Amino acid sequence: PQKTSFHRSQTLGYKNGFAFSRLPTVGIGGERLYVNQLSQAELDELSNKRPTLTYGQAKHAPPSGFIPAHVAFDKKILKFDAYFQEDVPLSAEEHYRIRQVGIYYYLEDDSMSVVEPVVQNSGLPQGKLIRRHRVPKNDRGDHYHWKDLNRGMNITMYGRIYRIVDCDPFTQVFLESQGIELNPPEKMVFDPYTELRRMPMRKYITPSDFDQLKQFLTYDKQVLRFYAMWDDTDSMFGENRPYIIHYYLADDTVEVREVYKQNDGRDPFPILIKRQRLPKTFVDKKKTFPSCVLEISDQEVLEWYTAKDFAVGKSTTLLGRTFFIYDCDEFTRNFYRDKFGITDFQPVEIKKKPLEEVPQVIPPYNGFGILEDSLQNCFSLLPKPPRKDVIKMLENDHKVLRYQVALESPNPEDRKRRFILSYFLSNDMISIYEPPVRNSGIIGGKYLGKTRVAKPGSTTENATYYKPSDFTIGSTIEVFGHRFVITDADEYVLNYMESNAESFPAATLQSLRDHFRPRQVVKETAKSDIPMLGTSKQELDELIVQVQEELKLHKYLNNKSIREAFLQCDKDGSGILDKAKLLALCDSLSVPTNAFLVNKLIDLCSCGEDKINYHDFLRAFP
Repeated sequence: PQKTSFHRSQTLGYKNGFAFSRLPTVGIGGERLYVNQLSQAELDELSNKRPTLTYGQAKHAPPSGFIPAHVAFDKKILKFDAYFQEDVPLSAEEHYRIRQVGIYYYLEDDSMSVVEPVVQNSGLPQGKLIRRHRVPKNDRGDHYHWKDLNRGMNITMYGRIYRIVDCDPFTQVFLESQGIELNPPEKMVFDPYTELRRMPMRKYITPSDFDQLKQFLTYDKQVLRFYAMWDDTDSMFGENRPYIIHYYLADDTVEVREVYKQNDGRDPFPILIKRQRLPKTFVDKKKTFPSCVLEISDQEVLEWYTAKDFAVGKSTTLLGRTFFIYDCDEFTRNFYRDKFGITDFQPVEIKKKPLEEVPQVIPPYNGFGILEDSLQNCFSLLPKPPRKDVIKMLENDHKVLRYQVALESPNPEDRKRRFILSYFLSNDMISIYEPPVRNSGIIGGKYLGKTRVAKPGSTTENATYYKPSDFTIGSTIEVFGHRFVITDADEYVLNYMESNAESFPAATLQSLRDHFRPRQVVKETAKSDIPMLGTSKQELDELIVQVQEELKLHKYLNNKSIREAFLQCDKDGSGILDKAKLLALCDSLSVPTNAFLVNKLIDLCSCGEDKINYHDFLRAFP
């Protein structure tokens, strides 16, 4: 109860930076600690006793327990190096093959496996030859044991004899510890064919005394330039092509560059042969040497191209192509003059073979489109339309010459057909139109579209087309195999030709004038106030009325057929018929011409000698 100090001694210490615990030297509050300290008597007694007496008798280890084999021999494997011989019957280069294997014996279950190391690109099924299992030893059911394996012996597994030559150190120590005397190891036998291919043939090459570094330092950036030609005209589409040959003196390499011209049509690949050493003479090729190799070494080449092999005026064969050298530059001349003493550098003039002129054969016209337009396809891949005469088109715009034409055909139905032929002065084109006729059995309409019509006998080289001067009354024109006869024309045609008489032949103009003269006489007579043949127009009208009253008695008359017959009989459309022709036509139509009034009407309609204006006569047949 009188204790006032309760301090505890420090038990944590540090030495060399590491913490460690120490036994306390005094108790709480600084009192003496009797537990961890020995008295002097105790120390003297301990010094006189032996350690066995101090610690007592040594305890014996307990007997070890039973350990099974799969635990005792777990992952303990005996390995033997072996080989076997395999026959090769179908090869002329080898008769047998040696294959190296490893025989593994697993001590835990007395199983075995045979593994062949995999060799890349061997072409053989390698790897595990015999899977892990207990291998039978004989026919009595016995299996191989590790006591049956030793170095320098043969072992037969599944009909194949394996020769064991050696084992690893663990296998050797294990077998010797079990009291087995091991045979001395043998050397591993290798496959002779594999070793023959693996061992390179020894060649003794005497090192050259040529200093390549000195050559590089002396001739660096010095290049010989030759101008050459490659003649390939013997092959199809071949030609003479220029090239530039560069010979680099620093390393004896050659480069061939192509020369391009503007618009020569070739892709811009500047280099034909890249810079490399070119072989001049090869070693005699063996049968086994491939004809195509990626790289050529000194073993395949006896002689390389050097500066001596290039000369002006001579041919040089580089990689199968023969180049004719016809000139060189000034530096090359100076080099050959100083190095080899050559002074003849006369350039050779290259004569180009004249190109054979191939005449352009224009194919025959196929009939599609306009001739000039189709002809442009023979001159260019991208044809352009033929040029048009713009001034002519502007001056003659909407000017059309119209003609009436009849079809010339052996068929009588076709001979009655009438067509309108239109000639366009702006572009010299022709179109044909057939007016529809009721109950004719023929569909009218457009017969020929606007196109230029060539004359018969014209060729594609010299094509001639129909012009207005070719269209005369009664003339025949041929349009794509069909023949038409011109029977009539517009008065505009005559007026246009008379206004441009200097552009048309006199015969064409006179033909139209002769055709239109009867019409002009009729028109002038109709317009004049002079009574016809002493008879007034009023008397003619009264006579027509009287004739109509009389013809009513003749009910068999068909006025429509009468008018159509008169119009068809007037082929030129002049409105004038011969009197005899008119009387014959009336008789065929059963018109009573012997009647007094009808005969008087015919006399009043006469205009000139034996000419009848049938238009006035037809007024009696409304």
